[in-house]
Amino acid sequence: MSAEEEIKSVSFSHIAEEMFARILDFYGVVWQYEPKTFDLEWNEKGKVKLAFAPDFYLPDQDLYIELTTLRPQLATIKNKKLRLMNELYPDVKIKLMKRRDIRDMLIKYGLYEEAQNFHGTDAQEVKSG
Repeated sequence: MSAEEEIKSVSFSHIAEEMFARILDFYGVVWQYEPKTFDLEWNEKGKVKLAFAPDFYLPDQDLYIELTTLRPQLATIKNKKLRLMNELYPDVKIKLMKRRDIRDMLIKYGLYEEAQNFHGTDAQEVKSG
């Protein structure tokens, strides 16, 4: 499957994720999209009540990447998940790329129009099951 076919086969949650995947492909970086979910909190019956699926895994670097386009004041839950990830899975390498990091990356790689139109987003509604 070509890089373009692979990108088209993925249902990205946000356009920033697709742009990030395209940059990775351009530089020949192998990536997987949301390949693993980490359990973070459990209820008294042992059922998972909070989990986290980082956006990308870069197997050659053994590194997970989480992109956030949330406005800083709305990122509380994501920050909690990252803190729990570090506590519960200290051997898992994960990097958070914030909105500014993503915008700077777009500019660095010549995607000026995308960077100019790149704004923070509101938090998605979380539904518990």
